[in-house]
Amino acid sequence: MKTIGVGVLGCGNISDIYLTNLTTVFPYAHVEAVCDLDGAKAKAQAEKYGIKKILTLDEMLADPEIQIVLNLTTPKAHYATTKKCLEAGKNVHSEKPLALNYRDAAELCELAEAKGLLLGCAPDTFYGASWQTARELMDNGAIGKVVSGEAFFVGCGPEDWHPNPFFYYEKGGGPVFDMAAYNLHNLFNLLGPADGLFGMHTKGREERLITSQPHSGTMMQVEIPTHVCGLIHFENGAVINLMESFDVMGSVLPKIEIHGTEGSLLLPDPNFFGGEVLLCKKGSQEWQSIPVTRPYDGNGRGAGVSDMAKCLLEGGIPRSNGRMAAHAVEIMETLHTSWDEKRYIELSSRCQRPEALKGEL
Repeated sequence: MKTIGVGVLGCGNISDIYLTNLTTVFPYAHVEAVCDLDGAKAKAQAEKYGIKKILTLDEMLADPEIQIVLNLTTPKAHYATTKKCLEAGKNVHSEKPLALNYRDAAELCELAEAKGLLLGCAPDTFYGASWQTARELMDNGAIGKVVSGEAFFVGCGPEDWHPNPFFYYEKGGGPVFDMAAYNLHNLFNLLGPADGLFGMHTKGREERLITSQPHSGTMMQVEIPTHVCGLIHFENGAVINLMESFDVMGSVLPKIEIHGTEGSLLLPDPNFFGGEVLLCKKGSQEWQSIPVTRPYDGNGRGAGVSDMAKCLLEGGIPRSNGRMAAHAVEIMETLHTSWDEKRYIELSSRCQRPEALKGEL
């Protein structure tokens, strides 16, 4: 079976699950090389996963065996490194967000399209079993016309568990740029694109105390809003209430709910591929657990990379593509701009609702 060579750029925390899945789960892509500014990290991951090449970025871009660069750098480096890879003629799948503002995200999409390259971006959790089950229910009319919904990601921040939490509180971090893409990509899968929104934000603290190692006891400056809410209007008419926060000490809020004229869906954490799908039909107060039988009910990170590799082999556009990621970036940026300017803002970008995943990649 023909496969597509992948070069992994960045060997930090998230690289383990990508390398695990790309070397054991997904058949269309194989990891050809790893790269990191910290040579020891690259060497450790190459040895752990049996990767034959440890390269610099320039060497990776010159390697004809590598057709996709998987960009796992930190968020503030995504735009520059993805642009460099596209300019060198490589297809790119990036960790989220695609860029820190919509202008840069749109530029990357235009560059990829002009050069005939594929551009993709995490999160790809909507490929997962629970989300494709929910998609099938909605496509089959189980809840009727969608009217409204809620999407919440709330917590007290990453400084008590992440070994290097500083970037979460710098420009490009925060609960929106860190986590909203999980909600948004799953909402695009279920509802299609949005067309406008109103946002509000605030900040709980100007400084945060790190309690995780190795920086325990260090105070961080908070540069960005840490509690953001939005009302998002989708093209299909649905109105979604979104909340992203690092200022909630405890909560019983659902993760995602979708409400239609014939029923409601209660859906799991969009940071994951699996979880329980509950359906409440019109006229009933009982929630019914729907069997989840689709593939990828564990941690399937890398599905978007495999989808891109399959598209390179067979044609098509990956479901977790650059235009979807850019649409998410515009929404994330506009949630802040809306409150700064105290107005409703119509969105300029759109994306296609991705095709449902019928089987395994």
